Amino acid sequence: MRYRVLIIGGGTAGITTAAALRRKGVEDIAIVEPSETHYYQPAWTLVGAGVVPRESTARPQAQVMPKGVAWIRDRAKSFDPVAGAVETEAKGRIEYDFLVVAPGLQLDWGRVEGLVDALETPQVSSIYDYRRASETWEMLRGVESGHVLFTCPPMPIKCAGAPQKIAYMMADHLSRGGRRARCELSYATALPVIFGVKEYAEKLVAIAARHGIDVRYQHNLVSVDGATREATFAVTRDGETHTESIPYEALHVVPPQSAPDFVQQSPLACPDGTGKGWMEVDQHTLQHPRYDRVFGLGDVTTTPNAKTGAAVRHQVPVLVENLLARMRDRALPGSYGGYGACPLVTGRGKMLLAEFDYTGKPTPTLPIDTMRERYSMWLLKRYALPWAYWNLMMRGIV
Repeated sequence: MRYRVLIIGGGTAGITTAAALRRKGVEDIAIVEPSETHYYQPAWTLVGAGVVPRESTARPQAQVMPKGVAWIRDRAKSFDPVAGAVETEAKGRIEYDFLVVAPGLQLDWGRVEGLVDALETPQVSSIYDYRRASETWEMLRGVESGHVLFTCPPMPIKCAGAPQKIAYMMADHLSRGGRRARCELSYATALPVIFGVKEYAEKLVAIAARHGIDVRYQHNLVSVDGATREATFAVTRDGETHTESIPYEALHVVPPQSAPDFVQQSPLACPDGTGKGWMEVDQHTLQHPRYDRVFGLGDVTTTPNAKTGAAVRHQVPVLVENLLARMRDRALPGSYGGYGACPLVTGRGKMLLAEFDYTGKPTPTLPIDTMRERYSMWLLKRYALPWAYWNLMMRGIV
């Protein structure tokens, strides 16, 4: 098999890129994607908070596959960028003229000792998994008293705001049910700050305090004992690290995350530095620095932006423009500035919108103050963004 453009990954980045290329008249495109179901993952926070049913976040993969694009239902196994080929598990060798790598990232549940087993207990769950997102709501709404613990692993992860958003939603739920005073809420993050952009971090510190959430910085989850209901953290203070075990009544875990193994073990991976193991691309052009027929976007890459759907929405036009230019042996005109956005739900009916780029400064795009908690922003999260995802992004309109 050989294709003009081969895309690895049929998630948000892969589907949107394929649809946008088709709109530009590109033919002979194929997507390698094993999953039968496509998920709108940004809504899993709301699933875990009991706001929307999980079924509303899933559609058959065939339904979102762009017309005129071949769907290869298989898994990529290895890359040969010199020869221009990808090896898959079932179909074998697939050759390409141009390659777009967008398989997302993988959730490394096994990197936290005991977590896989603990997830089978009713007191541990995570909104980072389709099935467990609804189980999260069952877990949280059953809490009557005790310590409810939320964790955040080291960066990078997808949707870096989600670990604390579910904590805010839980605090709001307990307050509405009259149980807040009987519960202790803690947010244990591996990071030294609550959010990477100072202006938003200041607001989130105040919001966490308003909810009575104890924010514990530089707490990296290393093990969970589901039988004794204890979570153990590597805690760093003043340059020294020690372990600390914290009991819980309910535990929401966000797992460590990394590039898929087949990317990490490939010649496309960044060999060293902070991006080691991730798909290496120029952070502005999204082209691989050593293989000029290869491009990458989405969560898998080394670009130092937030790994969000909003970032993909801004990356796709740049990648498409540059890929078309490369097809014509022209200079690459498109430049991605690192835009990312995080809709930070702070309670039922409340949200602020964090927008920022490579400069690390707020870059608001709406004509209102989105740094304030607003009901209109909640409506954006609850209704407008899902509609835009299914009806615009999945059709290549970005």
